[in-house]
Amino acid sequence: MTTPAQQAMLEKVKNEIGFIAALDQSGGSTPKALKLYGVEENEYNSDEEMFACVHAMRTRIVTSPSFDGKRVLGAILFENTLDRDVAGLSSARYLWNEKNVVPFLKVDKGLADEENGAQVMKPIPDLDNLLAKANAQDVFGTKMRSVIKMANTAGVNAVVEQQFEVGKQIIAAGLVPIIEPEVDINSPEKAAAEGLLKAAILGQLNTLDESQVVMLKLTLPEESNFYAELIAHPQVLKVVALSGGYSRDEANQRLSENTGMIASFSRALTQGLSAQQSDAEFDSELNSTIQAIYDASAS
Repeated sequence: MTTPAQQAMLEKVKNEIGFIAALDQSGGSTPKALKLYGVEENEYNSDEEMFACVHAMRTRIVTSPSFDGKRVLGAILFENTLDRDVAGLSSARYLWNEKNVVPFLKVDKGLADEENGAQVMKPIPDLDNLLAKANAQDVFGTKMRSVIKMANTAGVNAVVEQQFEVGKQIIAAGLVPIIEPEVDINSPEKAAAEGLLKAAILGQLNTLDESQVVMLKLTLPEESNFYAELIAHPQVLKVVALSGGYSRDEANQRLSENTGMIASFSRALTQGLSAQQSDAEFDSELNSTIQAIYDASAS
């Protein structure tokens, strides 16, 4: 950690109970997220207008009185959000200074084509500059996503090796990487893929030295407490769960069955929120959602 703010964030993530809000929908997933929020594609005419609409949605969430650091540990931002302000502050500084919520930044550039039942990340050519920008705004960590669709050893190993290779570059820049090798919830080989994934991650964790710490973002497993070894590993700060397309109720139920795992939900967080709601309706819906996800994370 390179700044006093980042050191304080480390203590919060390590010691406090809560969950991480995934507010990092990017170019490909933004239209779907906006449609679910009640903003149709004919209501914006360019990428810039689309990103302005989704920033308005995110701003409404993070400025809500229901959203604060008592229940929300952190929030993952898209780079476009990092470049925008909330209530007169940069998005990352607003989260930390006003809400006591730890900011993370999505750094991947999307997925490569499927090979061996998995999709590794596309190259991230400007990563060093992006990490420098994140550090300049007191961002604590990063997130990057790959996808595993089948229980193919070569595919799983390629995903995990790439994640940790890039993760070490992020650690060297003074940030904590969230390593996210998502297992597709619709995979016919989901449980077997999770077995290969856990073994591959353990192998990579054991190559880290004492100063190298990561977070893991994993699909909720078929077997409860399947990732207990990863949660207990000394080089793992936190293991967080993605909702992956499960409904909020199912995601919360599965999460509550995994001790020590906390939520990092996107769709499950914004489910039920609408641009057409009054502020009172919006805040009430968000409050009940945050409480349910917090309770599942704390169990």
